[in-house]
Amino acid sequence: MPKMSSIAVKVKHNGVVHDVSLNPAGPAAEFKDAIYQLTGVPVERQKVMIKGGMLKDDTDMTKLGARPGQTFMLIGTAGPLPTAPTGPPPKFLEDLDDSDLALAMRTKAGLNNLGNTCYLNSTLQVLRAIPELQESLNNFKGTLAEADGEKRLTAALRDLYKDMSTTTEAFPPLAFLTILRQVAPQFAEMASGGDHGHGPAGYAQQDAEEVWVRIINALQNSLKGLAPGQAGEASAQGGDASRFVEQYMTGRMIVKRSTAEAPEEEPTFSEDRFSVLQCNISGTTNEMTSGILDSLNQQLEKNSPTLNRSAVYDETRRIDRLPAYLATHFVRFYWRRDINKKTKIMRKVKFPFNLDVTPFLSDDLKGKLSKTHAKVIAIEKERDERVKIRRKAKAKREEAMKSDANRSADPKSLASASTGGVEAPAPADAMAVDTTEEPMANAAPSSSSAPGQVLTEEEEVKLRAQEADEVRATVHPDLLNDHGCNTSALYELVGIVTHKGAAADAGHYISWVRKEQESDVEGVQRILDAPAEQEWYKFDDDRVSTVSKDKIASLDGGGEDSVAYILLYRSKEIK
Repeated sequence: MPKMSSIAVKVKHNGVVHDVSLNPAGPAAEFKDAIYQLTGVPVERQKVMIKGGMLKDDTDMTKLGARPGQTFMLIGTAGPLPTAPTGPPPKFLEDLDDSDLALAMRTKAGLNNLGNTCYLNSTLQVLRAIPELQESLNNFKGTLAEADGEKRLTAALRDLYKDMSTTTEAFPPLAFLTILRQVAPQFAEMASGGDHGHGPAGYAQQDAEEVWVRIINALQNSLKGLAPGQAGEASAQGGDASRFVEQYMTGRMIVKRSTAEAPEEEPTFSEDRFSVLQCNISGTTNEMTSGILDSLNQQLEKNSPTLNRSAVYDETRRIDRLPAYLATHFVRFYWRRDINKKTKIMRKVKFPFNLDVTPFLSDDLKGKLSKTHAKVIAIEKERDERVKIRRKAKAKREEAMKSDANRSADPKSLASASTGGVEAPAPADAMAVDTTEEPMANAAPSSSSAPGQVLTEEEEVKLRAQEADEVRATVHPDLLNDHGCNTSALYELVGIVTHKGAAADAGHYISWVRKEQESDVEGVQRILDAPAEQEWYKFDDDRVSTVSKDKIASLDGGGEDSVAYILLYRSKEIK
């Protein structure tokens, strides 16, 4: 057989056509190496489309019938191949202990019901959704042997959360419950008889809001805050150190009292601190914001110094300091004097996943927050648009790759696609031609952020860092120096305690906590590949499951099923 000389063919990669020399009688590996020299795509990554599939190292080149000027399509990413990982060898799930397994799987542990303790379990799970609280608890040096009951309770909470983070199994909060009943004997009250759904008569069911307030009070008295700019490190200001609850969970209100019965009487002003916003529920309350405003605008009767008699005063409360974490309480239980019994309001009251508290603020705080408020809203809108664009681009890439795979199984369709539907003037067994470009992930990085353009990971991260700096530049100096406050008046819902049943002194409490993406810790994944639908954990004592956002939206009441009772909101931040 006479020796065949090399011929000039074309290789199309990522929209660029390269001229390559091919020896029809030579080995396929030689041709693939020539492609590497021109395109930078390593041989191990090359997918060269030919009749019947892909070009392999052992393909007999003499049977391909390659012709001068024939076009090959190349799929593959340029760049060095990944290197072997360094460090300790990987562990398999079956070889991990409970602590490592809980970390690897990011599994949430439930809490065993110790006899009508669902009110406590649900509260503990929602409070655990505050990472700064766990950081501050880890810095707490108190022990279970402290003489001070508040410190004992704080130490018990620290130990409980540590134990829960090292297991995938439900955990009994026995030590915490024991100390709670010692410090606050009302939680050791015995049931008068009957069964509330958790076994034989014993300890009575309690109110989740009452235990929430009791735990917060204990933390307020014993837990130091976090130093500004040093997450995880306690403040070192000695006895005057700030308290965690004051920093992250306590707001301040300006209280104005005036009476229309004495217009000439000057209004009085005072300050009041709060850790929970009350949402009153009347016969006209349909959503949470109006219920909170109702609690902030009240009337009371007190003595008038100018009239020398009792008068009706308008009391208006407006928030002058917002905490990073805002708890709201739906006032669903009240005492009916006609039947001498505590009853429950079943009315449906809608609550938002994203809360704007601007209507509750003082004029002074509104002014300080206005620029940051507007900037955060604008950037969130832009980020949402970029995420939508990325999802659409990803869907198109996946569809294109599926089409490529289908065409690779049909050489005629490949040839037709290369000529716009007209048969190319090449033999029927010629190499396939395909003009499909590389997926966007393999495209060259773009330096612009024009509308509709998909950014690379590096560009997105860089842009988000720039956006965070822009937001920070708008923060008022007073708020910038107030560590642990909300600087935008915008919140996002992260936890809910619900009550199920019609009886106020019975029923069942469940908690729901928003499922954070692993990449909140890992980095880029949440930015670029955030799921379209939000997931939540459902903590029903020892049973832990996940539910959709739609399920959370259905917890607004109207029946005897689970209804929102305590809601925990977290300050929105542009990170």
